[in-house]
Amino acid sequence: MATNIHRLSRLMKISWDIQKAKRKTRSKSLQAAWAIVNNEDITVQYLTRRLNHNKPVSRQVAGQYGLFTQQQ
Repeated sequence: MATNIHRLSRLMKISWDIQKAKRKTRSKSLQAAWAIVNNEDITVQYLTRRLNHNKPVSRQVAGQYGLFTQQQ
């Protein structure tokens, strides 16, 4: 239950940031935040390549990145 609450609070925080920065409606910002949270591995891979100027990153290094820590 506690991890679900943390995940939802992260989702709401991301959606509020998107809403403020992009001046989108509440529903559109929630959709964008939901896509980011559900596709974390793809999001991290994209951001890593973009911030690394499209240089390849080793698999070991890429495995160390993560947006959200899994707390149990």
